[in-house]
Amino acid sequence: MSILIIGGDKIETIKGILAELGEFSITHWDTRKKSSSCKKDIPLNTDYVLMLTDFLNHNAMYKYRKEAKKKNIPLICSKRSASSVYCEVCKFLKMNSCKD
Repeated sequence: MSILIIGGDKIETIKGILAELGEFSITHWDTRKKSSSCKKDIPLNTDYVLMLTDFLNHNAMYKYRKEAKKKNIPLICSKRSASSVYCEVCKFLKMNSCKD
Protein backbone atom coordinates (compact mmCIF):
# COMPACT_ATOMS: atom_id res chain seq x y z
CA MET A 1 0.00 0.00 0.00
CA SER A 2 1.18 3.48 -0.77
CA ILE A 3 0.68 6.32 1.69
CA LEU A 4 1.43 10.02 1.26
CA ILE A 5 2.23 11.85 4.50
CA ILE A 6 1.72 15.59 4.28
CA GLY A 7 3.17 17.78 7.04
CA GLY A 8 5.70 17.29 9.82
CA ASP A 9 9.47 17.38 9.64
CA LYS A 10 10.70 14.29 11.44
CA ILE A 11 8.53 11.26 10.77
CA GLU A 12 10.83 8.35 11.66
CA THR A 13 8.53 7.37 14.54
CA ILE A 14 5.51 7.49 12.24
CA LYS A 15 7.33 5.31 9.70
CA GLY A 16 7.94 2.79 12.48
CA ILE A 17 4.26 2.80 13.45
CA LEU A 18 3.19 2.27 9.85
CA ALA A 19 5.69 -0.59 9.51
CA GLU A 20 3.99 -2.24 12.53
CA LEU A 21 0.56 -1.88 10.98
CA GLY A 22 1.35 -3.11 7.49
CA GLU A 23 3.60 -2.84 4.52
CA PHE A 24 3.44 0.76 3.36
CA SER A 25 5.36 2.56 0.66
CA ILE A 26 5.78 6.01 2.20
CA THR A 27 6.11 9.36 0.45
CA HIS A 28 6.58 12.41 2.68
CA TRP A 29 6.04 16.09 1.90
CA ASP A 30 7.11 18.29 4.78
CA THR A 31 5.47 21.46 3.32
CA ARG A 32 8.16 23.54 5.01
CA LYS A 33 8.51 25.85 2.00
CA LYS A 34 5.34 27.91 1.95
CA SER A 35 5.69 28.72 -1.73
CA SER A 36 5.57 25.07 -2.82
CA SER A 37 3.29 23.46 -0.25
CA CYS A 38 0.13 23.78 -2.31
CA LYS A 39 1.60 23.36 -5.78
CA LYS A 40 2.12 19.59 -5.80
CA ASP A 41 -0.53 17.11 -6.88
CA ILE A 42 -1.19 13.84 -5.09
CA PRO A 43 0.59 11.06 -7.02
CA LEU A 44 -1.65 8.67 -8.94
CA ASN A 45 -0.39 5.52 -7.18
CA THR A 46 -1.36 6.78 -3.71
CA ASP A 47 -3.71 4.54 -1.71
CA TYR A 48 -4.02 6.78 1.39
CA VAL A 49 -3.22 10.36 2.38
CA LEU A 50 -2.20 11.06 5.99
CA MET A 51 -2.33 14.76 6.89
CA LEU A 52 -0.48 15.84 10.03
CA THR A 53 -2.79 18.70 10.88
CA ASP A 54 -0.65 20.53 13.42
CA PHE A 55 1.99 21.17 10.73
CA LEU A 56 -0.23 22.32 7.85
CA ASN A 57 -1.77 25.65 7.03
CA HIS A 58 -5.45 25.89 6.18
CA ASN A 59 -4.90 26.38 2.46
CA ALA A 60 -2.81 23.22 2.17
CA MET A 61 -5.35 21.22 4.17
CA TYR A 62 -8.21 22.45 2.04
CA LYS A 63 -6.39 21.81 -1.23
CA TYR A 64 -5.30 18.25 -0.40
CA ARG A 65 -8.60 17.28 1.21
CA LYS A 66 -10.44 18.46 -1.92
CA GLU A 67 -8.00 16.70 -4.25
CA ALA A 68 -8.14 13.42 -2.29
CA LYS A 69 -11.93 13.49 -2.42
CA LYS A 70 -11.89 14.19 -6.15
CA LYS A 71 -9.49 11.28 -6.77
CA ASN A 72 -11.37 8.99 -4.37
CA ILE A 73 -8.32 8.55 -2.13
CA PRO A 74 -9.04 7.91 1.56
CA LEU A 75 -7.86 10.72 3.84
CA ILE A 76 -6.61 10.25 7.40
CA CYS A 77 -6.17 13.36 9.55
CA SER A 78 -4.08 13.25 12.71
CA LYS A 79 -1.81 15.26 14.94
CA ARG A 80 1.89 14.37 14.65
CA SER A 81 2.09 12.53 17.97
CA ALA A 82 2.80 8.83 17.66
CA SER A 83 -0.28 7.81 19.65
CA SER A 84 -2.59 9.99 17.54
CA VAL A 85 -1.23 8.61 14.29
CA TYR A 86 -1.45 5.04 15.59
CA CYS A 87 -5.06 5.41 16.73
CA GLU A 88 -6.24 7.20 13.59
CA VAL A 89 -4.62 4.68 11.25
CA CYS A 90 -5.99 1.78 13.34
CA LYS A 91 -9.50 3.28 13.20
CA PHE A 92 -9.20 3.78 9.49
CA LEU A 93 -7.91 0.27 8.81
CA LYS A 94 -10.66 -1.06 11.13
CA MET A 95 -8.18 -2.57 13.55
CA ASN A 96 -9.12 -2.94 17.19
CA SER A 97 -5.62 -2.79 18.62
CA CYS A 98 -5.82 0.91 19.53
CA LYS A 99 -6.08 1.45 23.25
CA ASP A 100 -7.79 4.71 24.21
